[in-house]
Amino acid sequence: MSSFEPKIIALVCTYCTYTAADMAGSMRLQYSPNVRIVKYLCTGKIDIQHMLTVFERGADAVLVGG
Repeated sequence: MSSFEPKIIALVCTYCTYTAADMAGSMRLQYSPNVRIVKYLCTGKIDIQHMLTVFERGADAVLVGG
């Protein structure tokens, strides 16, 4: 019996959330490999269509961080 591993897409702001994730990588901290990061200039520019497309392509969850 295999455990469920959700596919999570993180839509993140270049100057806020992405910077924190990059710093975590520099410190050799690890996060789950089933999280994929998509960098936006500003999360205020994310259209609902972007999130719906992510779900259509098989993601189980979308995280928007800004």
